[in-house]
Amino acid sequence: MHPPASEPRRIAFFGGSFDPPHMGHLGIARAAQALLQLDTVLFTPVGSQPLKPLGSTASFEDRVAMTELAISSLPNFAVSFADAPDPSGEPNYSIDTLHRLQAQFPSAQLFTLMGADSFLSLRRWYRGADIPFLAPLIVASRPGQELHHLSSELPDGLSIAADPQAAANRPGTLEVYLIRNTSGAEAPLYLLPGLEIEISASEIRQNVSAALDRLCAEHSILPAAVCDYISTHHLYQLA
Repeated sequence: MHPPASEPRRIAFFGGSFDPPHMGHLGIARAAQALLQLDTVLFTPVGSQPLKPLGSTASFEDRVAMTELAISSLPNFAVSFADAPDPSGEPNYSIDTLHRLQAQFPSAQLFTLMGADSFLSLRRWYRGADIPFLAPLIVASRPGQELHHLSSELPDGLSIAADPQAAANRPGTLEVYLIRNTSGAEAPLYLLPGLEIEISASEIRQNVSAALDRLCAEHSILPAAVCDYISTHHLYQLA
């Protein structure tokens, strides 16, 4: 899949390994799309994840194929190759990917969509402190997760404050805050309500050999088309 022919106005960059893409990814994307009225969510499999020196388990091509299958029937979602492997072999950095997307969609408002685990590692990202001001963050919180837990994990020089312009935050609704840096710049932080989605891609990979049928039961963990792809291509099998 590719972005629509007419340029969307509000785009979320949703990066990650997608190794494999699962229902948690789709749940986060659906919630963000609905609550922020996004025209497009770009699922952007990463070529080489700097924070995973051993690389992904499945190949980039397999991860792209599974992601395309996972979202094939869902409107407003598309796969982007903006984070494809660098021919030089260098790791992919989100800051560079966002600059490429800005050049591709010069009139659009970009956002960075991520799960709680990604947000909690932001201080380790290359130029992580710059990303919220390039493409405001949409973060999927976990049930019961509080703001002070998130603020303590920000890169050095960043802080979170209440947004006086936002409507009163209420349980179960989109919460809006401000991220500030030491220069006084501000960017919104959108916190999705606690999603009852506790799915780990690493646990999926570990359990595929013994329990693919269970992982695919009722399509609660893996989309059916992704299950079929994993089975057909013998992915994540133990040696």
